[in-house]
Amino acid sequence: MFLTKPVCFILSTTTFYTAGLTIVNNDPRIYFHGRWDSSPGSWWPGTGFKLHAKNLTTLSLNLDTYTSSPASIGVSIDYQNFTSIDVYPGSNDVPLGNPSPDGSVVRINAWGWQNNQILLQNLVLNSDAILLPYKPANVNFLFIGDSLSAGQYLPMGVDQAWPFIVGERFKAEHTVIAQPGITLADVQSWYNTHGMSVQFFDTEDSNYATTPNHNYTTPWDFSRDKPTPTHIVIHIGANDVSHVSASQFVQIYLAFIQRLRQYYPDQPIFVFTPWGWPQPDGSVSYYYVGSYQQIVSMSQDPNVHLVDTSGWVEYADIFPDNSHPNVAGHQKIAGEFTNWLANNFSLSPAAQWATPV
Repeated sequence: MFLTKPVCFILSTTTFYTAGLTIVNNDPRIYFHGRWDSSPGSWWPGTGFKLHAKNLTTLSLNLDTYTSSPASIGVSIDYQNFTSIDVYPGSNDVPLGNPSPDGSVVRINAWGWQNNQILLQNLVLNSDAILLPYKPANVNFLFIGDSLSAGQYLPMGVDQAWPFIVGERFKAEHTVIAQPGITLADVQSWYNTHGMSVQFFDTEDSNYATTPNHNYTTPWDFSRDKPTPTHIVIHIGANDVSHVSASQFVQIYLAFIQRLRQYYPDQPIFVFTPWGWPQPDGSVSYYYVGSYQQIVSMSQDPNVHLVDTSGWVEYADIFPDNSHPNVAGHQKIAGEFTNWLANNFSLSPAAQWATPV
């Protein structure tokens, strides 16, 4: 699925109460995805929820005071392209267009890599709406990475990043645990207090350190993965180069895989090599050359797979001022990985979404 050019709606911040069907924030029919704390407050880019409803004509989100102001969210109705909406603390009406009266699916996520917290108080639907269970897809991707996966510099953040696009193309569930500037090694890097080898196992992302009402971390309860990931994809290391040697990186990566296996014992793990930093002259600068091959070999795990991304990204695919993939570049990467999965893993996109509309 390709995303449209961002359309931002500025919504009212005034709190008001509308006669309708109020859905409390712990209703089991709200299908939360990603990582939420007990508030519930969202963490990590792409975290959100899905609704399956009949006769749905209006939807309002009532958000707590500590919601980012604004928080940019992506909204998709009946699997159409995501559009961007700015929401604020208080009541926020979500434009629905013309959803199917027989049953519609609303997908909402916080697409930013910062200023992305939404604290959900409740939902208000039109009074004759009927909230139904959402059935998840059989395939659930878990992507782990840094800015190259988090959608930094993209107009709609992670919603235009290659992991999100892959999930959409497969009509799959997808969770992105990624932060710009983060290393795998547990070192301070940019604004990240910890590396992914530590932060991954917390509910919160690195923004906790500057969040006034929640400046602490809590261990992630992996039984809350919804659903349990079926495929794990890791693309990380660009920020480690400034902090650890190649041999240290290999050992840290191996230890990370071993710890992942405590929670995901059988899932295939796909280890991306770097696609590198393309240069104007057509050359590409790579980091940790040969290290990723070494990681896969030394893991002695038959379900850890190397994905060689050499040649996937060229100079035309990046923003020249920061070397990160542009919108077309992310689409290209998603296409390359989709083809790789089909050719090397016999995994192809589903014919239809699991919850039909």
